[in-house]
Amino acid sequence: MTLNDHKKHAAITRPAMGNFGRNEWAILGGPCTVIKFLADQVITALSHRYQCAYADTSHNDDMVGLPGKLASGAALEYTDQLNHAQLNYKLALTPFKQREMFSGMDLVLVNGNHQQAKAQVVIIDSNKRASLQRRIRELTNVELFLLADNAVDIPDFIQEALPNWQEIPVLQLNDDTLQIINFFKTRLEQAKPILNGLVLAGGKSARMGFDKGTVNWYGKEQRYHMADLLKRHCDGVYISCRDVKQQQEISADYLSLPDTFTGLGPYGAILSAFREQPDSAWLVIACDLPLVDAQVVQHLVDNRNTATIATAYKSDYKDFPEPLITIYEPKSYPVLLQYLAQGYSCPRKVLINSDITLLQAPQPNALANVNTPEELERIKRILHQKIATTNASGPVTI
Repeated sequence: MTLNDHKKHAAITRPAMGNFGRNEWAILGGPCTVIKFLADQVITALSHRYQCAYADTSHNDDMVGLPGKLASGAALEYTDQLNHAQLNYKLALTPFKQREMFSGMDLVLVNGNHQQAKAQVVIIDSNKRASLQRRIRELTNVELFLLADNAVDIPDFIQEALPNWQEIPVLQLNDDTLQIINFFKTRLEQAKPILNGLVLAGGKSARMGFDKGTVNWYGKEQRYHMADLLKRHCDGVYISCRDVKQQQEISADYLSLPDTFTGLGPYGAILSAFREQPDSAWLVIACDLPLVDAQVVQHLVDNRNTATIATAYKSDYKDFPEPLITIYEPKSYPVLLQYLAQGYSCPRKVLINSDITLLQAPQPNALANVNTPEELERIKRILHQKIATTNASGPVTI
């Protein structure tokens, strides 16, 4: 075996994160006061729709020593300020901790005079020419130029450093505020995660006595019926399986995804999907929800809110969210992992304790599930009544 044959670490797909989050821009080239004011304008305009964050470095030269209990030796201090929370760390945040802290953010603006991000907005200010020239190596992905009142064109040193400089849009810093805000709004709309579908069909159906995914309610096995329901809304639809053996039972006409987080039931299936495609959102649906139809799925997709970690329906159980027909955004992936690290593998518990969008199902009994033969008979009666009421035709066979 050669050195190249040996892999020390498993190859997994990494989320497309920058230093802080997926969508981050460093604003640099102008005075810090101008950068802060611009960031405030953008965040004020977009925070009603998106989770926004700002990263900077303090210029407070008057601060002596460490604040609060950090001065006494504490490594972490938390203060509930009633209308916000405050955390003070003694040690600098590593890039990994930064991403964890900012993982729920849709937009991160960074004072690029002090910190870097994977994309840049460059202010052209004649008074800051020398400062910007010193940071020329940080201009790795410039997406917008902003001309201050004292600037008329792009400096020659930037033209030399960026071969594509003429393709980058140019706006006036003080006169084009709405266009600047629209630039970020458009970028966030373009960055909306694609939606995949995941049909949960990996359960052992112990209470039912046979595989619930193979029940024929609508002329085909329920796992395939559910997959077909999701196809009109999703980029790709996968049927979740416990293992490779069960995967071999799935028709070749359908994509399948075996669990890589094993022994965790639906929780493991959701994590396995994110491990496969961490930058996609996942519309997760259990195969034992026979009353879910096209209208129920359409309503969920139409009301999807990417600013929260998930969009879910209220269940019939205490109005809690129903985790097995839910759209999980990519930002829910680290949250699910954090709960697992604390010993929890209940997706409902994650949803209850997180920022989610909670919807009312458009139809009564839409979320009724089937786990036992008794429940199966009840659903059969509801379906027969529904068919008779609508004068529709369609098989309901077991």
